[in-house]
Amino acid sequence: MTAEPLPTSSWPVPPQDGYTVDDLLTLPDLPPHTELIDGSLVFVSPQRSFHSIVIDVLVNGLRRTAPNELRVRREMTVVIDKRNGPEPDIAVVRAGAVRSHSQTSFEVGDVVLAVEVVSPDSEARDRDTKPHKYAKAGIPHFWRVEMAGADEHPVVHVFELDPESRTYRLTGIHHDRLKLPAPYTIDIDLGEIDHL
Repeated sequence: MTAEPLPTSSWPVPPQDGYTVDDLLTLPDLPPHTELIDGSLVFVSPQRSFHSIVIDVLVNGLRRTAPNELRVRREMTVVIDKRNGPEPDIAVVRAGAVRSHSQTSFEVGDVVLAVEVVSPDSEARDRDTKPHKYAKAGIPHFWRVEMAGADEHPVVHVFELDPESRTYRLTGIHHDRLKLPAPYTIDIDLGEIDHL
């Protein structure tokens, strides 16, 4: 009796020192929204309706008041360094960083706001890993959005970068309305999720 050979896997085999951003941007057939964190590919679970609707509300609100020198993008890779290419749910970037409609990433220095909508499979990354990396890389503003309460409405935790320590400090927690002066004048009714 001979043993049957094990089936070969179609999973990519990581290089000895881990993947790079170049790998992330060029490997064929990666699942949508794959991220690179510390040289490891991170695959994302299917998202809940809350995740999609909140992103829509925030993107629409951010675009409505964005000045000409900024653009709002959803789910695009941000190149932090050779081994880190996370994909914030929303990024506000400098208009000059938008080069074409086929572009797949932005350099971290062009990002002025990163937004993460927390999902069950990404809690640690969205609360700890990614904000830490965004702050160390110098992204001036960060929002963390969570579902809260029996009505499952969004709560937006707003952070600004302390340039000396390269850490974020909490500047506010917003439940019903997101009204802010920075990174530009923003006024978003978070209750819009009930109408989408």
